[in-house]
Amino acid sequence: MTVTNTKTTHLSDDAATARAVAALARDAAQADGVAPLSEQFLAGLEDARLGHTHTLLWVGEDLAGVAADDGDSAELFVAPDYRGHGGGKALLAELGDRPVWAHGNLPAAQCLAAAAGREVERELLVMAVQGEPLSSAAAFSADDAPGLQALDCPAAAERFGAAAVDRAWLAVNNEAFSWHPEQGGWDAERLERGKDNSWFDPADVLFLWDTRGAEPTLAGFHWTKWHSPATTEEDEPFGEVYVIGLASSYRGKGLSRPLLAMGLQRMRNKGAGKVILYVEADNAPAVRSYDKAGFEVAERHCVYGVKKR
Repeated sequence: MTVTNTKTTHLSDDAATARAVAALARDAAQADGVAPLSEQFLAGLEDARLGHTHTLLWVGEDLAGVAADDGDSAELFVAPDYRGHGGGKALLAELGDRPVWAHGNLPAAQCLAAAAGREVERELLVMAVQGEPLSSAAAFSADDAPGLQALDCPAAAERFGAAAVDRAWLAVNNEAFSWHPEQGGWDAERLERGKDNSWFDPADVLFLWDTRGAEPTLAGFHWTKWHSPATTEEDEPFGEVYVIGLASSYRGKGLSRPLLAMGLQRMRNKGAGKVILYVEADNAPAVRSYDKAGFEVAERHCVYGVKKR
């Protein structure tokens, strides 16, 4: 097999190749049962603002895989028809010591990481709930959050002003995720980029507001995401707990369950038979909470880093 690596390629400057890589990623997802590239890395194929670089794997004149690097971590995959010939090893070598995601933590990825002297340094769980457990977890009424008002984003913007809502949303997000490598430290531009997705619906962003004081205060938010069959490998639409966060001053007040329930209810009412979420495996309190709500582990995604001596 003839392998050629093209280094420091910005696919955002090459729309045709970016589309070809996206098509290969869909083929890999169908073969493996899990997408090889996350949402941000898929966006980085075309969005120059993300500043991703790409190493392309070629077999003769055929595009056979890619390694994508955002400067902090990387993701890579080899197309199903070209596996077993050292392509993954070649792509991994181009990334140096960069931590690399293995979505689904498939056996081939585990073997590749072990051979390269890498070990798991982070694990992200995909948990899912469906059927009767979903119906039970989606039960929500205003009485579940006494003193607070449940509003979706359009209603909140109409009442308090869009700019004020976004400022409060960002503040609560950054409080809740000050420790998180991807979700923390957002600014207005990053929030707008999050909204700039084909799946985004402002009515799918739900808030709990405290209006008992002189100024409205955002207690928490639940940003849900809708997955349609046109954009996934699944036959039926499903929902996602995309981001859920509580303001520091409202923690310990029993609001986590109603905040989760209001989003699940929204997705259930839209027709979701299943809802998923992503949670850090070492966030034991959150995992226990979701387990109690009926969620079960469906996938494991790992970051492999070079073993520390």
